[in-house]
Amino acid sequence: MEQFIAFGIVGLSTAAIYAIIGSGLVLTFTTTGVFNFAHGAAGMMSAFVYWQFTVGWGVPTPIAVALVLLVFAPLFGLAFAQALAPTQGLGDAEKLVMTVALLSGLMLTARWIWNPDVARTLPRFFAEQRPLHLGSVTITWHQALTMAVAVVVAVALRILLYRTRTGAEMRATVDDRALVGLTGADPQRANRVAWMLGIELAAVGGILIAPMVALDAGQLSLLIVSAYSAAIFGRLRSLPMTFLGAIVVGCLESYLTGYLPQNEYLPGLRLAAPALLLLVALLLFPHGRLRGRDRRLSPVPLPTVRGSAVFAVVVAVVGVMLATLLSESDLISYGLIFAFGVIALSFVPLAGFAGQISLCQLSIAGIGAVAYAHLGADGQWWALLAAMVIAGAVGALIALPALRLSGVYLALGTAAFAVVLDRWIFTLPSFEVFGVRIALFDQGSVDLVGPSLFGLRLTSTAQITVFAAVVLGLAGFGVAMLRRSRFGRRLIALRDSEAAYATLGGNLLAAKMLVFSLSAAIAGLGGALYGMQLRSVTAEQFGFVAGLPIFLIVVIAGLGAVGSGLFTGAVYSGPLNAIPVLFPALTNLVHVLPALGGIAFSGGFLGQGALAHLRREWSAALRDRVALTVLIGGLALLWALRVGEVVNGYVFTAGALIAAIVVPRWANRRHRPPAPERIPVEWLGIERPWTAADKEVLDRGIAARS
Repeated sequence: MEQFIAFGIVGLSTAAIYAIIGSGLVLTFTTTGVFNFAHGAAGMMSAFVYWQFTVGWGVPTPIAVALVLLVFAPLFGLAFAQALAPTQGLGDAEKLVMTVALLSGLMLTARWIWNPDVARTLPRFFAEQRPLHLGSVTITWHQALTMAVAVVVAVALRILLYRTRTGAEMRATVDDRALVGLTGADPQRANRVAWMLGIELAAVGGILIAPMVALDAGQLSLLIVSAYSAAIFGRLRSLPMTFLGAIVVGCLESYLTGYLPQNEYLPGLRLAAPALLLLVALLLFPHGRLRGRDRRLSPVPLPTVRGSAVFAVVVAVVGVMLATLLSESDLISYGLIFAFGVIALSFVPLAGFAGQISLCQLSIAGIGAVAYAHLGADGQWWALLAAMVIAGAVGALIALPALRLSGVYLALGTAAFAVVLDRWIFTLPSFEVFGVRIALFDQGSVDLVGPSLFGLRLTSTAQITVFAAVVLGLAGFGVAMLRRSRFGRRLIALRDSEAAYATLGGNLLAAKMLVFSLSAAIAGLGGALYGMQLRSVTAEQFGFVAGLPIFLIVVIAGLGAVGSGLFTGAVYSGPLNAIPVLFPALTNLVHVLPALGGIAFSGGFLGQGALAHLRREWSAALRDRVALTVLIGGLALLWALRVGEVVNGYVFTAGALIAAIVVPRWANRRHRPPAPERIPVEWLGIERPWTAADKEVLDRGIAARS
């Protein structure tokens, strides 16, 4: 019994921290309408800044706490308010981009500033004081302080939201921003106050929990999963229910630590318990439609059959060029363009066409890689199809709960699924089910080989690169034809309004299961290609955090554009790999680039996506036969010179980039309409072009004189 109470005290102290962090999450959501995926990262940054003050610079603890909570956290909250202001009115996927970008960017920034290879610890508050004794139970002063702070936060938030004018303004802003403005209140001020308080609570939680865990950017940021679970208990609205959910999560973690049987299959269950509880909460508690203003959905391009076929051929040709130009070692790094391209392509039908947000695509790619590794150990070609079927079945499984979820709730559910795979499923050793041995990564790595096709065994990296390029081209063509099909039009209707889709006779369950299965099958195929390219993969390569940059780049490219697969693969495996090799000092900056791009997208700098801009830039060149001939001939000449070793790789790359920039601009100038003839008009002594307005004024003057 004493042990049970002791674990309960530990659970309650942890629950108090989850309650503080979760209440900040609920506060920002209920007052701004934006779900902040970077909430835990804000607490993580606050914990690191607190460590820098206390341990790094020797600032006394009270002063360090005051500096973090009264200076850093409020300014950080204002920065969040400014950064997230442009997301108002965007679609669900676009709205999530900014907070996911901030999550990824803050984690990488923390690793940039504070070397993750250096161990860091924080002392607990009042560690030198003798602990409290309640009978046979011992309570540290840090635990007591944590629970006291949670009570103070609960009371203060209740008073603020329901007993003050500022609280009323904050709650009213998300319901009707325009109406709040008409009453004389300032919606922007209410949002700024909400973000300052929300980040303040994240900072409090980060400072309190940092001494209890390792000071690691990823671990501290993902502790928010437990706070997510608590917030979902409160349906992102109720603070009392959020605190109750925090108690459930904290005690569950504590009792699993103390009473979970010790064997090789269950340790990961304790780590995955918050994510599992989040899934359960998402499925059990009813969720209404997310509140907020009307969404501005980006139009989905309608590709032509001819253009899609040409694009598929171009992708295959690019694969052949890379295979003939790069060495074996370079192909292992840069040949991943096409494998990552297939994984990125899986977002297009799911999020781009159907509007279903998924943050677990890379984790599903890991399932495809594992399935092919075990079924195609000797290169059996059918193992690729089997891997796609298995990954598609997992996608269909995800689609079942997705019927109850949409928007941010669906993003949370898929993120939780990815975390469960990371922390538990992928770490399991081999096991048997009904006499069938099932092995995943088997607590290590799995080896993959190229397939045997038409009697030809693909063994070299160059052959696998060309094969992956052909697969990406065919998959892209298939997705383009899906967009043109009747089912593709149904998916677009599903994205526009699920309620209208169902009202008009559409089967939501069938549509979601089909698109989730298709998307997962494509991701599983990409995972198998990724494993073939590297020859061996581990579970860490398919983690939740590793998949965030891919999601960001796809959104930057344009969720509905078929070319976003190749674009994502080229960016993720090209510059992000090449720049650190050429300029090691820029390694950390390069890793932050996807997050910066996501922030730029949400800020409106990229509009409908990077590919829309490129399409407009290249449209004239693609229609101009002369420009197209010059471009193809120039690239072919450079390719021949490089294969003949007349020029080196740097000259080829520079020439290709120059051709890609100069030829479209030249074509645009050739097709630019002539400038209007400048007719001197002496009108108040100003010389400018003659316009229709001038004619109207002249006619009126003549009529007045006659």
